[in-house]
Amino acid sequence: MSAESPIRLTLEQDRDYAFRIHFDETSLEPLLADEDSPLGHDRGPTPSRLLLASIANCLSASLLFALRKYKNQPGTLRAEITATPSRNADGRLRIPKAFVTLQLPEGNEDYQHLERILDQFENFCTVTQSVRHGIEVDVTVRDAHGRTLLGDKSFEAGS
Repeated sequence: MSAESPIRLTLEQDRDYAFRIHFDETSLEPLLADEDSPLGHDRGPTPSRLLLASIANCLSASLLFALRKYKNQPGTLRAEITATPSRNADGRLRIPKAFVTLQLPEGNEDYQHLERILDQFENFCTVTQSVRHGIEVDVTVRDAHGRTLLGDKSFEAGS
């Protein structure tokens, strides 16, 4: 798939609010998504969870790519994303903000060009940059020592 090619998915209702997601033109197995009880049957991740997973995954991949571009060989990265749905002015549930923490496996002193990497990597995350028009996405990067290298926001319930 080239960068300019359409991304095509097909969803097929499985049962009630569960949908099987087919990743067209790939060899990937379909994924079952479902709504939480009582609306759905908790048989798969909800669309909201898939959205958040996409944001965190894309940011992690962008950071890894940037680290490797500058000849760094990091160990296993870890990401955590948290969001609290809230009702908008029309009373409809939305995800107004997400808090992402990316955990580097080594200390900041173990990376080459880290300041430059941290200044740039978010701009290459297709998903995050696409959803930022409707969802504020705060990103924090921490190293293995717990030092905050980017961002300084922490998730608070009800935020």
